[in-house]
Amino acid sequence: MFGDDVDRLMSLHPVTGEILTDDSEIYIFPASHYTAGPERMNRAISAIEAEVAVRVPELEGQGKLLEAQRLKMRTSYDIEMMQNLGFCSGIENYSRHIDGRDPGSAPNCLLDYFPEDFLLVIDESHVTVPQIGAMYEGDASRKRTLVEHGFRLPSAMDNRPLKWPEFLDRVGQTVYLSATPGPYELGVVEGDVVEQVIRPTGLVDPEIIVKPTAGQIDDLIHEIRIRAENGTRVLVTTLTKKMSEDLTDYLLEQGIRVRYLHSEIDTLRRVELLRELRLGEYDVLVGINLLREGLDLPEVSLVSILDADKEGFLRSHRSLIQTIGRAARNVSGEVHMYADKITESMRVAIDETNRRRAKQVAYNLEHGLDPQPLRKKIADITDLISREDDDTELFMAEQKSGVRIPTSVRENLRSIPARDLGDLIDQLSEQMRTAASELQFEVAARLRDEIHELKKELRQMSQAGHV
Repeated sequence: MFGDDVDRLMSLHPVTGEILTDDSEIYIFPASHYTAGPERMNRAISAIEAEVAVRVPELEGQGKLLEAQRLKMRTSYDIEMMQNLGFCSGIENYSRHIDGRDPGSAPNCLLDYFPEDFLLVIDESHVTVPQIGAMYEGDASRKRTLVEHGFRLPSAMDNRPLKWPEFLDRVGQTVYLSATPGPYELGVVEGDVVEQVIRPTGLVDPEIIVKPTAGQIDDLIHEIRIRAENGTRVLVTTLTKKMSEDLTDYLLEQGIRVRYLHSEIDTLRRVELLRELRLGEYDVLVGINLLREGLDLPEVSLVSILDADKEGFLRSHRSLIQTIGRAARNVSGEVHMYADKITESMRVAIDETNRRRAKQVAYNLEHGLDPQPLRKKIADITDLISREDDDTELFMAEQKSGVRIPTSVRENLRSIPARDLGDLIDQLSEQMRTAASELQFEVAARLRDEIHELKKELRQMSQAGHV
């Protein structure tokens, strides 16, 4: 730079400062989607100041002096930032003024850019439709608190998702896809439902067997051993986290290869767990509410539902049908429900599954179809994880004292003494710094994540008095 003029454009090495390339032009994109020209920003700032002039006396009149002072300081700072830098933290909360919209009007969104005759397909509509309807209320509840306590102007409420009627105004032709359509979809189509229950592979919905709860764990272990010998997998769904943890520990004690899928596991690790299940690294996956929509596991021949007769969200007829569907990708798929009585939800789920199964079997007989197992390639986002693992292992091999947490150790961190855990953290921290200094930032990030997990386990040990 020479004054306000750009004299030269160069690419430099971030560490050595060596000039790598001379550039004639460089494209610099905005760091935020919220961009506007100077004239529009000046109009927006005037509108914000006008709203502040109304809102501050309103709060003072309600005896909320602290809130009024907080709002005045916050907006004054934001306005100063916008005037000098062109942006401020949380600038999206002023979007109504920047867009020049009327109070209460809907914000612009992607749907506004589609042609009038576009076709919208809503997958898993039984959960998607309620989520669309709930987005506005969830956002409004949070913003309302901020406005009442003087953190934001009332206009911040207009930086929001679409309300349900506004969403409907922007969509036309809609296809709702679901194995268990919700009441809204069924009502809007007035019973005109198109069924797709015949699979090209000839696979049929699984057979459902209801068993008593007495001795259910012993029976479950027996069924697991049968499937393990046949080289197939088992999914077990329980009602509570505690029940899943206890069951997993007990199955491990019985020598069964089992893992536990719960909400605290990050998304990539969940995908990795499912991949390991398909590869046969373990035979049983225990979960609560995660073994439902969109889980295609052809190797699973048994889904066991514990406490199936406990009415509630996790045992509603839609939840049961979705869970039953996890066994529909295997030729010999079965579902075992452990219950002492047949609840209304169980009856609806069983009747619907049997109805579909009967139609599928009849079609196969009529057309001479022999059900074929679903062949699905075990390749997904975990391929990227594997490549990153290889990069990390290569870096470790180049280090004299390279230490990486093996997968088996990661699964049983509690078995490592606290002192050894501390030493491991120190070694990995040193390797992380070395990786960063050598510009191996992806490796450093993975080491950082492993260190975070180890420190979390160490804190839990300390709280439990094991340190």
